Amino acid sequence: MKRSILPIAFLLYMFSYMDRSTISYAELTMSKDLGIGLATYAGAASVFFIVYVLLEIPSNIIMAKVGARAWLSRIAVTWGLVTLLTGFIANTTHLYIARVALGIAEAGLFPGLVLYLTYWFLSQDRSRALAGMVFAQPVGLIVGSVSGGLILDHVDWFGLASWRWLFVLQGLPPILLGIWTFFRMADRPTKARWLTSTESTWLDSEINADYRSRDGAGAGAEGADPTELRAIKNPRVLHLAVVSFLGGVGTYGMTFFLPQIVAQLDPGYSPTNIGFIGALPYVCAALAMLFVARFSDRSGRRKAAVICCLLTAVAGLVLTMVFRNVPVPGLIGLCLFAIGIVSYIPPFYALATEVLSRAQSAVGFAVINSVASLGGFVGPLLIGKVAKEGNTAFGLIVPAVSLAVAIGLMVCLRRGGANVHDASLASTVTG
Repeated sequence: MKRSILPIAFLLYMFSYMDRSTISYAELTMSKDLGIGLATYAGAASVFFIVYVLLEIPSNIIMAKVGARAWLSRIAVTWGLVTLLTGFIANTTHLYIARVALGIAEAGLFPGLVLYLTYWFLSQDRSRALAGMVFAQPVGLIVGSVSGGLILDHVDWFGLASWRWLFVLQGLPPILLGIWTFFRMADRPTKARWLTSTESTWLDSEINADYRSRDGAGAGAEGADPTELRAIKNPRVLHLAVVSFLGGVGTYGMTFFLPQIVAQLDPGYSPTNIGFIGALPYVCAALAMLFVARFSDRSGRRKAAVICCLLTAVAGLVLTMVFRNVPVPGLIGLCLFAIGIVSYIPPFYALATEVLSRAQSAVGFAVINSVASLGGFVGPLLIGKVAKEGNTAFGLIVPAVSLAVAIGLMVCLRRGGANVHDASLASTVTG
């Protein structure tokens, strides 16, 4: 079953991260053609999240009603088309419109995928499934980084600037992926052609029993409202949502400004150099995430795992700011930053899955991811304002402060609060 479900989720999430971050490499040459400065670029990168945040909850509600196959396919095809068409923009206004359109198209993908996995995996398997999907984030950024640098240096066909081809070539795969997803994906176990009727019935009943057992225990502890919108008022969800917002500031600070920071380490780097060197932090992050997910699975200490990851990210940010013009220690700092900000995601969302009842899952996941995405709007915007032309690394003080506050909030999580299930979390994931 993992071979049938996880590859689709992995590819969708991988290409989504590639396409939303394409602008970070395009900016290396696009800014001269369009005449935009660092602050304007930061605004264009951030505006993606305005409608993205507003549409996360409606998107997940729609997906729960119409089915994952149709809805996730639609998301992939539309965001691919928007990315492709961004290659033909003529001015800054067009760039802002394209980023808003991309936010509309892609809204709901991540919480939709998280919700989709809950249809297929029991609670003891769910965190490992999440880690398998989230592994697509650093992989997507690695592929996007390397391909972005190569395209900028070597592709200028038919008189189109290389940064335009970057959008066109990275917009085509999700269109094809969306079409493939529509024909390959099954909404639920009962609709899976690769399962026998006995297997699908057993899996569906086991997942239903799993939720009944957990939701019943949760209801006794907190008087849970069975309606899905109750998740918006759930204090546990709101606590984790604030942490996700602060984490989003760090995540998207890395996503949208890493190429500029690498370029600052050595002004002699070409776009190809920046692409390959910029991929190294994501390689380290991908490997570290597997280790952290395994530790979190085996020990059940998800809160400790999240805190350690965030501490690593802050240490990396400080190191990068101090050695912003020295390639080796500056790159080590970026690697530590990437390790921390990517690796905290699986144990963090594993906590979230334990907080939500089945009735609240669609809205709850969307709430947490929406608030995290709001950090994606605020973070790059503040970094663009704080950073100085030629000294992008100075703006990293914004995610450093945000992640430090997130650490404090995670420390404050109590067994009776958002982390009430912490004692039983060791049994919620496969070893």
